[in-house]
Amino acid sequence: MAWIVGVDEAGYGPNLGPFVMTSVACRVDDAQADACLWTALAPAVRRAADAADGRFAVDDSKAVYNTTRGLAALEHGVLAALWRDASTPLSAFLGFCAKSTLTELDAEAWYTGAGSLPGHAPAEEITVASTLFDGACAAAGVHGWKVCSVVICTPRFNALLDAAGSKGAVLADALGELLRAAQAFAPADESLTFHIDKHGGRNAYAAQIQHALSADFVQPLREGMSASVYRVLGIGREMRLTFQPRCDSAHFCTALASMVSKYLRERLMEEFNRFWLERTPGLKPTAGYPGDARRFFDAIRPAAQRLGIAEAALWRRK
Repeated sequence: MAWIVGVDEAGYGPNLGPFVMTSVACRVDDAQADACLWTALAPAVRRAADAADGRFAVDDSKAVYNTTRGLAALEHGVLAALWRDASTPLSAFLGFCAKSTLTELDAEAWYTGAGSLPGHAPAEEITVASTLFDGACAAAGVHGWKVCSVVICTPRFNALLDAAGSKGAVLADALGELLRAAQAFAPADESLTFHIDKHGGRNAYAAQIQHALSADFVQPLREGMSASVYRVLGIGREMRLTFQPRCDSAHFCTALASMVSKYLRERLMEEFNRFWLERTPGLKPTAGYPGDARRFFDAIRPAAQRLGIAEAALWRRK
């Protein structure tokens, strides 16, 4: 058997709010390791550009969500594919997919985890879609879905930045945690094939992979702008990793990971905005990106000072 694992992030560019990186994995027969899951699962899923027809969209999160459309389609896809408990708080979903970072979230003054799931899409439609998805997976021989998210809040983000001098340390830290998680959930005799959205302009990842996995050797099969491909040796299983631009448009699991990361980031930003708007009359919400983030931060600074929240705990330095 083989595991297909997609990895993507959300929230790397903003100055405010959490960064999220997610892996989504499924188990298939060895012969299906390179199969197109959009085709295999076509009875239940579609691409975002396809006409709405009762199936739900799985795609690059930017194709599924924008501020005009809202979170409904993104939430519909994430919960239909990966979550089966209706009418639960956000904290329950975070406990399911981001358990390792709950302590970090709990330390944030703005975080409660009380938001409801679903909060934007009709629960009955998600239930119907999840049943359809389960049937398509069973028919296609796609099993064992796993999702793991790493949420890095501003204090840890800045600490990693200070220690390494580069934002790339944040990506490396989160990816390392996800690689180790996959090693833990996949039986030792089953292969792992990773499809990872490329991190900026970087082409070389061998040292990063070797450090994360304590591997005997990471063999670069190809390194370049279009893709960087590696084979990991000395870990007792076959493992390959491909880093490529726009991977979330090319691989199903990476697209779903992109959607989970964006969904969590947006739901957490709802809590972040709610907290500060309650303490700063007349303030408008922010998405946290440069430009508007400074407007928001300057407005909440007096409230933060009253609450004893330091700038380094709120504002990412890069």
